[in-house]
Amino acid sequence: MSDLFAPQMSKEMAERRPLADRLRPKNLAEVTGQEHLTGEDGVLARMIASGSLGSMIFWGPPGTGKTTVARLLSGEAGLAFEQISAIFSGVADLKKVFESARLRRMEGRQTLLFVDEIHRFNRAQQDSFLPVMEDGTVILVGATTENPSFELNAALLSRARVLTFKSHDADSIETLLKRAEETEGKPLPLDADARATLIRMADGDGRASLTLAEEVWRAARPGEVFDTEGLGKIVQRRAPVYDKGQDGHYNLISALHKAVRGSDPDAALYYLCRMFDAGEDPLYLGRRLVRMAVEDIGLADPQALVVCNAAKDAYDYLGSPEGELALAQACVYLATAPKSNGVYVAYKAAMRAAKEHGSLLPPKHILNAPTKLMKAEGYNEGYRYDHDEPDAFSGQDYFPEKMGRKTFYDPPERGFEREIKKRLDWWAKLRRERGG
Repeated sequence: MSDLFAPQMSKEMAERRPLADRLRPKNLAEVTGQEHLTGEDGVLARMIASGSLGSMIFWGPPGTGKTTVARLLSGEAGLAFEQISAIFSGVADLKKVFESARLRRMEGRQTLLFVDEIHRFNRAQQDSFLPVMEDGTVILVGATTENPSFELNAALLSRARVLTFKSHDADSIETLLKRAEETEGKPLPLDADARATLIRMADGDGRASLTLAEEVWRAARPGEVFDTEGLGKIVQRRAPVYDKGQDGHYNLISALHKAVRGSDPDAALYYLCRMFDAGEDPLYLGRRLVRMAVEDIGLADPQALVVCNAAKDAYDYLGSPEGELALAQACVYLATAPKSNGVYVAYKAAMRAAKEHGSLLPPKHILNAPTKLMKAEGYNEGYRYDHDEPDAFSGQDYFPEKMGRKTFYDPPERGFEREIKKRLDWWAKLRRERGG
C-alpha cells in the first residue's frame, strides 16, 4: 500500500535523476542488446507468453540490464517484486523477505525475489533459498557477474535456469545514445570520430555509455562540439572490465595460453596486451609464459624455457614500462616456436604409474651394494656401466620387475629448424591472405 504522506518527487527532482535511470525500459520489448532473451522469440518473452516463470540466474557483465529485466518480468507477469543485495543483506534480512512472500502467497500472489550479486552469499546462505524455491513461495532471480558454475551451489543451480546476458555491441550502445538524445532533446556534442570513441570507452556497458554521454553534455558550452582529443580531456578513460581474481582474469589468461598453443603470435600478443592494459601483474604473466614453455613447447625447442626465464628476469630488473617488452618478446617466441607436449604427457603418465604401483623396489642390478649382506642379496649383480658399452648404451631394463617395461615419453620426430621455417612460411602466407 502506498504511503499518502510520503514526500512525492517533484518534476524538477525527477529530471535530475541520472540519465541511465530515466532511460530504463518500460517493457521487455524496449530492452536493447539482449534480443536473444527479450526479443519476440527470446526465452523470457516465451516464458511471459506461457504465463509461467521459473527461478533463474542472470549471468553477465555490468550494465547489461539484469536488474531492469528482472523488474520488467515481475510487472509483466503480475508478480510482487522484492529486491535485495547480497552485499548488504544477511540471514535476518532473508527471513523477513521469505515471511513477506509467504503472506502474499496465502493471499494468492506470488513474489519475484531479485538478488543482486548473489554469488556473494556464502554456501549456507545460498542453501536457505532452496525450501522457498521448491514450495513456490518465491521465484528467485539472481544476478551475478561471476561464473555461476564456480560461485553458486550445485543444489541452487539445479533449481534455476542460467540465462546469459551479453555485453552491448556498438549498435546497441548507439541505440541507447539515440534514445538519450531524444530524451534530452538535443544531439550529443561529439563529431563522428569522438562518438565512436565514446562507444568504445563504454566497453560493452550500457549504463556506462549513458553516464559518459551525461558527462559530455555537462561539459559542453553552447554550440561546442568535441573531437576525440576534446573528449579525452573531459572524460576519464574507463578501466577495462577485468577483475584480477575472477572471470575476466581467467578468461584472458586462457585465451593467451590457447593462442600461444595454436601458434598465433598476433592473437597471443593481443591478449597479453589486454592483460597489461587491465593492470595485471607482469610477473604473473612471466610465470605463465614459463608454464607455456614447458607444457606446450617442451623439447621441441628447449631454448623456449631459457627465453621465458630471461624475459621474467629482465622485467624484474627493468620494471615497467620497459620490462613489458621482454615479456612480449617471449610471448611471440613461444607462439612461433615448434610445439610438443610430449614431456607434459609423459610426466602425467609417469605420475599416474607412480601412484598406481606403490613403493616397488627398483631392479637389484641397478642398486648399490655397499655391504656384504647386500652383495649376498644380489644387489648390483649384473649391472653394466653404460659408458663402457658400445655407443655408451647398455639397453638394460631399469623398471621394477613387478611393474614391467613402460613407455611414457614419445619424442617428436621433427627437425627444429625445418619446423620453425615451416611455421614462419605458413604465417607469411596467412598474412598475405588476410591482407596484413
